[in-house]
Amino acid sequence: MDRAQKEQVVEELGQIFESSGVVVVAHYAGLTVAQMQDLRARMREVGGSVRVAKNKLAKIALEGKPAAAMGDLLTGMTVLTFSEDPVAAAKVAEDYAKTTDKFVILGGAMGETVLDPAGVKAVAAMPSREELIASIVGCIGAPASNIAGAIGAPASNIAGILSTLEEREAA
Repeated sequence: MDRAQKEQVVEELGQIFESSGVVVVAHYAGLTVAQMQDLRARMREVGGSVRVAKNKLAKIALEGKPAAAMGDLLTGMTVLTFSEDPVAAAKVAEDYAKTTDKFVILGGAMGETVLDPAGVKAVAAMPSREELIASIVGCIGAPASNIAGAIGAPASNIAGILSTLEEREAA
């Protein structure tokens, strides 16, 4: 890799560290190519990505970025998983770490906050953006259905009273 390629990698990594909602750092020693492809596919499904980069280049890219303290995690064979959604990459990484013991989460960063493995687990337990949107829509829709039920209730009550009166007269 020549100097120009290294500068390009550092620039790409810098953009990742700035624009991602969450970055998770993990060791991946011993993962097969198929397992790594599986991880990449899972990450793509949620709009995230997986990146393997030299630790030295990643540390250079971290200089001056909000998550610069995350550089301490970059030792050994590390892989970066990241997504714009602050929860998606953490969820996928946590789920993947449960399925294989060769993928070990070291920590990560969420904005300026550096996360330890327990922090990544806590972020993974949070609801995703889509789940939050669904719950908000449900909350917004509930009052409308209650109003419709309240408006329709008097009519159904009157119909019930009339049918009871008819039954009494017929008897």
